Amino acid sequence: MNNEYDLIVVGGGVLGTFHAYHAIKKGLKVALLEKDGKPQGATVRNFGQVVPSGMDSKWQKYGRESLRIYKKIQKKFDISVQQEGSIYIASNAEEVQLLEELRDINIKNAYSSELLTKAECLTRYVGLRNDYVKAGLYFPEEVKVEPRIMINKLHGYLKELGLHIYMNQTALECDTLKNGVQVYTSQHLLLSSSKVIICNGHNFKTLYPKLFAESDLVVSKLQMMQTKPQPNYRLPSSVLTGLSIRRYEAFKECTSYPKIKEREDQNAFQNRWGVHVLFKQALDGSIILGDSHEYAPAGKIDDLGMDLNMDIDNFIIEEAKKIFDLPTYEIQSRWYGLYAQCKNSDIFQHTVDRDIHIVTGIGGKGMTGSAGFAKQNINSIFNLEHV
Repeated sequence: MNNEYDLIVVGGGVLGTFHAYHAIKKGLKVALLEKDGKPQGATVRNFGQVVPSGMDSKWQKYGRESLRIYKKIQKKFDISVQQEGSIYIASNAEEVQLLEELRDINIKNAYSSELLTKAECLTRYVGLRNDYVKAGLYFPEEVKVEPRIMINKLHGYLKELGLHIYMNQTALECDTLKNGVQVYTSQHLLLSSSKVIICNGHNFKTLYPKLFAESDLVVSKLQMMQTKPQPNYRLPSSVLTGLSIRRYEAFKECTSYPKIKEREDQNAFQNRWGVHVLFKQALDGSIILGDSHEYAPAGKIDDLGMDLNMDIDNFIIEEAKKIFDLPTYEIQSRWYGLYAQCKNSDIFQHTVDRDIHIVTGIGGKGMTGSAGFAKQNINSIFNLEHV
């Protein structure tokens, strides 16, 4: 095999994989390095919701482009994309006001949404509690995926397009040459390319420890759980609730948001642990519940610990029961995910010696924003904006 490439992407998660996808679509020869036998990080430890509705105006554009890309790929190759929409359900007058304001923002942005009355929500969502719901805002274009299925099927699709994937390969050295870059891996593989994009925080730390230590990256730990399959029950879309309305970036652009946040008790359990309650039905009929947010500097990730905080899980379940009467809340699995984000910017980008590009710290925007952002970033790195 010829080990010379136009691009080497380090990191086989959603951000790295979509950089490889767009480079392949531009006719470039691409190699993808993944340190594990299959992705194990944030890409496979999240809800699998693609929700541009929750993003600020800048990232909503990337998210909407991501929707188009997911749907385009799904028509050619099954990667588990299901267009069922997403709904935000308000539990009080303040949250209804935020929904109305977000609806108006999205009318200006030409992004489809539908404001639902309490009665309409109760009709559509069996088990939704009458004493919780006040209104809903539904986004019909949004999709969900099964993360652990999606990323591996996407790799399979890209192999068909010509991508060379090297699993169980940690990049140990990344050296700039007179023309291009040379990458040396843990399995003694030596590859060369015109450019390298590093989309993996682990390899960023290994390759550039000083730069990593000086970055403003923080790591968020999220706890999630999955019920046993729900007998004879169908949740018709992803559901985001009042605590999501109070947390997601899109709502920060609403006029009334600052005053509503001022009235909150910052010492309340949900604010101390960054809890917001989401529901998503998996392919086996189970419901995925979550989540929470606990933070530590990227250099002190061990401070987050390896254990699950059962107080958080129990709180999420009790709050969920106030929203939906599901046939069962018996839990079959629990886990946590870790993702990196920046304190002072929406994504970490740094260029080393012109041809090595570090792109990481996309935070909770990864599943929704990566496909759209990577398209623009590949065009920028290879000067293809007008091609």
